[in-house]
Amino acid sequence: MAKRGEVYKCQICGIITEILHEGEDEMVCCNQPMTLMQEKTAEEGLTEKHLPVVEKSEKGILVKIGSVPHPMEETHWIEWVEIQTASGKIMKKFLKPSDTPEVEFDTGEKVIAAREYCNLHGLWVTRLL
Repeated sequence: MAKRGEVYKCQICGIITEILHEGEDEMVCCNQPMTLMQEKTAEEGLTEKHLPVVEKSEKGILVKIGSVPHPMEETHWIEWVEIQTASGKIMKKFLKPSDTPEVEFDTGEKVIAAREYCNLHGLWVTRLL
């Protein structure tokens, strides 16, 4: 069963999809089951550049990718960053390889999670419960 918020990737064509509405069927692309991207919270040698770091800012929340800035190159970059608030609101911003690996979100709500997707190393999350 596909659940809301899950991220799936086709290992053949590379398409990525996020579930908005839950369903019973298996996610399929290119006549093959899609891979569920597991949210990573720690991985030796990669966490300093992948885990979202959440800070308060003048506008609301600043999410930096990594305690050491993540590379933003044509072959290795952060594709998107999102936050989830306590009320269930989700805010997302897509990045380009030339962007800085951080995003400021204009929100006064309490943030309970920040996720990011690295094109090489997958889905990473920091939970702030």
